[in-house]
Amino acid sequence: MLEAVWKKNDKKARTLIFLFSAIVFAAIMVLGRVKLDVNPGFDIHLFAKANAVINSLVAVLLVAALVAVKIKKYRLHRNLMLAAMLLSILFLASYICHHLFAGETRFGDTDHDGIITEIEKTAVGSSRIIYYILLGTHIPLAGIILPFILFSAYRGLTGEFEKHKKLVRITWPVWFYVAVTGVVVYRMISPYYH
Repeated sequence: MLEAVWKKNDKKARTLIFLFSAIVFAAIMVLGRVKLDVNPGFDIHLFAKANAVINSLVAVLLVAALVAVKIKKYRLHRNLMLAAMLLSILFLASYICHHLFAGETRFGDTDHDGIITEIEKTAVGSSRIIYYILLGTHIPLAGIILPFILFSAYRGLTGEFEKHKKLVRITWPVWFYVAVTGVVVYRMISPYYH
C-alpha cells in the first residue's frame, strides 16, 4: 500500500468537498440557462467533440486504474485516477463553454427551429426514446457523482484504504457509466448541431 499523501482532516475535507460540489452544480444550473450571442471564430461544437474525447479518455483511465489496483500497482492506480480527475476538470470547463456558446440542441430537430414535429419524431423513431433514457440517467448521475469522486480521492490520499475501497464500489461504476454515456449522448445528438 501507499503512504498517505494528505493529512486527515474530515471536517475541512467535508466542507471543501460539499462547497466545491455545490458551486459546480450551481454554475452548471445557472449557466445552462444562459447563451452568449458571441461568435468565437471557430465551430463552437468543437467543445462538444472535446467533451466526448475527454469522456472517452476518462473511461479508459478508469478501466486502467481498476486493472492497476487489481494487480497491486497502487502508485500507478493513484496516478491514473488523478489524471482522470484532472481530465474531468478540463471536461467541466469545456462543457460550460459549449453550453454558453451553443445553447440547447434538441434531439431529432433536423431543421434546427427548436420544435420537434411529428415528422421529425417519426424520422428518428425509437432512437429518441433510447437517447432520452440515456440522457435522463446521465445528467442526474453526473450531478450526484462529483462529491463521491472527491470523497473517494480524499480517502485514498489520506491512506484510509478500507473506507476508500468501500466508497469506490459505488463511485467507480457510476463514474464509468457517466463517462461512457457522455460519449454515446454526444454521438447521438451531434447530427442535430447547427
